[in-house]
Amino acid sequence: MSDRIMQRGQQWLEELLRLGKFPTGVTVEKQAIEPAIDSPTEESGVSYWLTIDETKLTPAQIQALIGTEGTALDAIQYLANSILNLGQDRENQTAYTIELDGYRQKRQAELLEMAEYAAGQVRQTGQEYEMKSLSSAERRQVHTYFQESEDLETYSRGQEPDRRLVVRLRS
Repeated sequence: MSDRIMQRGQQWLEELLRLGKFPTGVTVEKQAIEPAIDSPTEESGVSYWLTIDETKLTPAQIQALIGTEGTALDAIQYLANSILNLGQDRENQTAYTIELDGYRQKRQAELLEMAEYAAGQVRQTGQEYEMKSLSSAERRQVHTYFQESEDLETYSRGQEPDRRLVVRLRS
């Protein structure tokens, strides 16, 4: 089953890239995931990282696929998850992460640094700290990062496109 799911994701992304005139391939890697903080009933499972081969792309093509602050890559990832899970039972749905030129890994490191800064500010001042300009997927990652914290908690405030993640001391 997982080989078929991996292949399906890879084929879908390769076809999207082909239609967009991006002459490249895609590799797939299976990774374990933990449940999201805002979906406590969701069980641990697997995620498939679909990595676009940047060696055959120009810098302009890479930038076009990533977009400003990752918006294009986020949109491609959203489409992949929506389309590839369409009509699937909840237990058969899977998560796909689209990676290009190390963008996701770099961004995860930035998010960790931002989360650590926010934690330091909240612990030092006792005041809430708002993290702005995060996508919903990035907010979920930060929520997950703080899930194990004994003294801090997080929640989201506001409506898209101005939704913010708030870090505060636990009550």
